[in-house]
Amino acid sequence: MTEYATKTEMTALSQCPRSRVMRVPKRASYDRAKVYELIDRLKTGHIAFVESGEPRSIPITLWRHDNALYLHTLNGGRLSRILNKSPLVCVSFAETTEWVLTKSAYHHSANYRSAVLFGHPHLVKDDSEFDAAFAAIINQIEAGRWDQVRPPNTRERKATALFRMDIDEGSYKSRDEGPHDDPEDLSLPVWRGTVPV
Repeated sequence: MTEYATKTEMTALSQCPRSRVMRVPKRASYDRAKVYELIDRLKTGHIAFVESGEPRSIPITLWRHDNALYLHTLNGGRLSRILNKSPLVCVSFAETTEWVLTKSAYHHSANYRSAVLFGHPHLVKDDSEFDAAFAAIINQIEAGRWDQVRPPNTRERKATALFRMDIDEGSYKSRDEGPHDDPEDLSLPVWRGTVPV
């Protein structure tokens, strides 16, 4: 881990009304370390944006290098053209860890971890940043692999649009609890508890 990453992990994500958790705020966190851990483990999220006045959300591979989120797409393709305009985008990550079963249908729930980030994507034009970003994802999948494989050639670089979004604004939210039942339902002969996903 770099010195830069270590320093940024100690600061909270910035927030504003769009990124502040309003529903069950006690489950929210703005701790970078929690967001980083989720991104680093999942590497798959959804990027949401507006195209022609309509909402879009696309599942995509995303990864973190230092305090930046990276994604790649076809150079000149639809997503590349949209992101090149540097609109504000929303990126989300989520995983369900357990189903929470209760004695009433209403109180069934799930334990989960999630992160929602906001930012402006920027096209990476510098070859050294391009290589560092791809080395990061390949080495995260298998340590030391970047040094073993052939680096991107000129044709592959030209075909690839790599975007960076700084991780500055957003939130983390999670639930890690057992079942919550109404007192009058506790005597019902129904099993309650958590089931791993």
